[in-house]
Formats: sequence, structure tokens, C-alpha cells
Amino acid sequence: MVYGAIGAAVYGYTWNNNQYQRARTAFKRRLAGFTDDEFYDPNNTGSTTPAISDDALQSEQERYQQDRDLLLLVSIAMYALNIVDANVDAHLKQFNVDDDLSFDMEPFLDLDPVTNNPSYGMALIIKF
Repeated sequence: MVYGAIGAAVYGYTWNNNQYQRARTAFKRRLAGFTDDEFYDPNNTGSTTPAISDDALQSEQERYQQDRDLLLLVSIAMYALNIVDANVDAHLKQFNVDDDLSFDMEPFLDLDPVTNNPSYGMALIIKF
């Protein structure tokens, strides 16, 4: 399950990075005065107005960049959690789980020696 989560985060990072590079390249070419990017006329209709404006292309580029950066952090966090989980599992491998380990709850009754009033409660008994 951990490897699936790490793999999904890495896949999302790669996909967002590819989309970011596409939008960035098109945006930079538009700023240089070119009109031949894939977002200007995606259906090859010969239109002279862009299908996606420069501002929309810039915001798309920034969105993909933010998603890419977030998924990088998620990938690192998942990898760190995998390391922590492996260390906890290794530490608990020697944990004693014999049948002698138990806990029990019993009613508790005690008398106060000064006032001779009873104290009622529950006692938690742990056996190692």
C-alpha cells in the first residue's frame, strides 16, 4: 500500500511536470511573439485569435507548477513515513506477545481507616 501511494505521488509529479513544461514553453514562445504553439489554435482552423489567452496560459502554468511542487512534498512525506513504519516494525519485532500478558478490571472496595467510610471503584490489573 505504501509503495502504491508513493508510486501514485511520483506519477502525479511526473504528469504535472510534463503539463507544466508544455504550458511554460507555449507561454514563453507567446511572449517572444510566436503564434504556433499547441494552445493557440488546437484544431488548426486558421484562427487569428488564441483559443487560450496569455493570462489563462500563465495561470495554467502556475497551477501545474503548484501541483507538481505539492506532489513532490507528498512523495517525500510518503517515503519518510515508509522509513518510520519500517523502523517501528523492526523495533516491535522482538515485542513479547505471550499469553501471560493481560489486563483485567475488577471491582474495588476499600475502607478508610479513620472515618470507616467505604470507597468504591474499579481496579485495573496488568500482568507482565
